Amino acid sequence: MSNLVKGKKYQWETVIGLEIHAQVKSNSKLFSNSSTVFGSKPNSQVSLVDAAMPGMLPVINKYCIEQAVKTGIGLKAKINNYSVFDRKNYFYADLPQGYQISQYKYPIVGEGKVTIDFKDGSSKDIRIVRLHLEQDAGKSLHDQNPTKTYVDLNRSGVALMEIVSEPDIRSADEAGLYISKIRSILMYLDTCDGNMQEGSLRADVNISVRKPGDDYGTRCEIKNLNSIKFIKQAINYEVKRQIETLEEGGVIDQNTLLFNTSNGKTRPMRSKEEAHDYRYFPDPDLLPLEINQKDIDKLKISIPELPDDRKKRYVKDYSLSNYDASVLTADKSVSDYFDTVIKSDKSLQDSSKIVVNWITSELFSLLKDNNIEIYDSPVSPNHLGKLVNLIKANVISGKIAKDVLLEMFNSKEDPEIIIQKKGLKQVTDTSEIEIIVDEVLLNNKKMVEEYLSGKDKLLGFFIGQSMKKSKGKANPKILNDILKNKLSKKN
Repeated sequence: MSNLVKGKKYQWETVIGLEIHAQVKSNSKLFSNSSTVFGSKPNSQVSLVDAAMPGMLPVINKYCIEQAVKTGIGLKAKINNYSVFDRKNYFYADLPQGYQISQYKYPIVGEGKVTIDFKDGSSKDIRIVRLHLEQDAGKSLHDQNPTKTYVDLNRSGVALMEIVSEPDIRSADEAGLYISKIRSILMYLDTCDGNMQEGSLRADVNISVRKPGDDYGTRCEIKNLNSIKFIKQAINYEVKRQIETLEEGGVIDQNTLLFNTSNGKTRPMRSKEEAHDYRYFPDPDLLPLEINQKDIDKLKISIPELPDDRKKRYVKDYSLSNYDASVLTADKSVSDYFDTVIKSDKSLQDSSKIVVNWITSELFSLLKDNNIEIYDSPVSPNHLGKLVNLIKANVISGKIAKDVLLEMFNSKEDPEIIIQKKGLKQVTDTSEIEIIVDEVLLNNKKMVEEYLSGKDKLLGFFIGQSMKKSKGKANPKILNDILKNKLSKKN
């Protein structure tokens, strides 16, 4: 499928590169032992190092380094044995040092790649330039006072991994898939909690457009986007803006932009900086970071099954489609739930597709409507497995199963208990179903005549009336066979 965007005059290609800022999952900050707990009272988690008091020296948090290395391994990237922390100089009111400790020429992680999957079964590799570690700034609060800006330094010094991609992304949808995949990998590795609402994962988006085959155009960077929905909206708006500007004979200025989520538009924030504007130089308070191969190999052993490996297992062991496997593995908690359902009963391994459908359609719908994550689902994996087996055994129909699932969701009860209490067991006794069918045909003689005269579609009417009379409990296949048989005899 072509990703070209049609302007009024020409076809355009979108070129996108992403810088994802992922907060390292750690109890303490990158260069101090201050807590990283979200939502604490402003300025309650600030050490003298975080506040940049004179004479205070940073000390590297070893655990944050290990988390970054694990992430690099998960991104199939080169782990650099030698890396350097630099000072990136710029001024913000919430940056107490007047510089940010980051990495530039010698990052901790080098080139890697991430594979994104499309609905049609195809996939694409997005190259990663590097992953570097840096400390976060504080937060300026502009809405606490009509005339003042307050500063909260709780985030100051929190460890961030900045994951920089090559400009390999060609659409807003691809950008969404890429961020989802990165988020998924980080959550499987347990190196970032992936919570975009709390700012644990956010992205800067670099966008340019060009005519196919031309050199790259002038790029603009949209800063601090913290939801996939807004990232896609921002990309689509900026692409349209750039195309309209160029087709009208204008020039794209290299700017840093902000995205207004209220009106869906970008606006200039400042002229785009280059690396030399920050006057990078090695931080004199921190020695170069040297990691030996033995420690890297030890961390490799601790890497869990990642989304791509789990997806391959689902396709191989359960004959799932590439797309179904991708949907399950996009979120670790969903695939963990699926694994628990399948393992609850060996017979379910042959019904994996049915299990997937019940998780991704019916259960997902209930969870979404009630704003509940799957790891807090009132329907346990064991109970969902039982429900699928009851459908397979013709104890209940698929239609009744939906009502049972809703009751399971509300009561947390075992499906067998619900079926027994409410008398929902499917009717499979042919003589009982025959009585129901006879009554329906007797009460609808005119419809029977029309059916016999060639209106075959009326079969659905008779099935509906019979199911209604049985309160939805008649076995659909048996009912269908009996109806057809009785109607054929009337011919």
